[in-house]
Order: sequence, then C-alpha cells, then structure tokens
Amino acid sequence: MASITLGGNPIHTSGKLPAVGTKMTDFKLINTDLSVVSLSDYAGKNLVLNIFPSVDTGTCAASVRKFNENAATLENTKVLCISRDLPFAQKRFCGAEGLENVINLSDFQNGDFGKNNGLEMTDGPLAGLHSRAIIVIDATGTIVYTEQVPEIADEPNYDAALAVL
Repeated sequence: MASITLGGNPIHTSGKLPAVGTKMTDFKLINTDLSVVSLSDYAGKNLVLNIFPSVDTGTCAASVRKFNENAATLENTKVLCISRDLPFAQKRFCGAEGLENVINLSDFQNGDFGKNNGLEMTDGPLAGLHSRAIIVIDATGTIVYTEQVPEIADEPNYDAALAVL
C-alpha cells in the first residue's frame, strides 16, 4: 500500500505500483468509442500510462494537455490517459480541448486496472478512484519507469517520464 496525500491529508492505495524491470500485466479498458482495448493492442509500441482520478479536475486536465503536447513528437509511442471517468466524459474533454495525440481509456466498469496495479485509493473523499501515477512501458512490454505522485493535487514529473523513451 502506498501512502499519498490529498491537500496534505493521508490517503492510502490498494498496493504499490508494478516494479521497474517487470513485464506489465495485460489489462482491459474501455475506449471512448466503447470498444475494449488491451495491452496486446499496443504490442511493439512504447507506452506512457498517464493515470489520474478524473479528467474533470484541473491537475488531471493539465496532465492530459501536457502529454498531448509531448505525444506528437514521440516516435513509436502512444500515450494512454487512464481514469475511472466514463468514456463519454473523456471524449467530451478531448473534443472540447482539441486533443488528438493521446488515447483516453476508462476503467469505469470494475476498476480492475486500478486494483491490479495498486492504484485504487482505498480511503478519503476520492476512494475508489485511481491515484495519480505514471507508468512507462517499452516496446517489449517491460516497465521502465514508474511514479506514484505523492500529493494528488500535484502534476507528475513529465521530464523524468519522457526521458526514459
């Protein structure tokens, strides 16, 4: 279990992020067109998983914008923005913002992605949502970088995440 904060108040997660050097376990998430997407759909690609509580908060929205900006310059890399938001909300946000370089995926159905990767907040006002984290996976499916952002209201370290690609 990781200890993070929200406004300085302690929050706990369901576990720890997967370890660097290990293979990412398969997952099933829902795309904005309601199709099911799995890790194998991105075989041979580098992946940046931008994970957050909800696209309807300022910091989460900022991270999607920032990664969208960077994604246009990344070779053989996809940026997956993952939350428990409904796919409709994710699609609305990216459409309104004109964001076309990131892929929004939802874990709304059962939260398994968050639970299986130690991301689910287990207490506090956002219990059940995902914590803010980054997982970078190389083209072989190996995790090469992780960051559990210690304060939910803070943005991740974009430079460190992108430097491993």
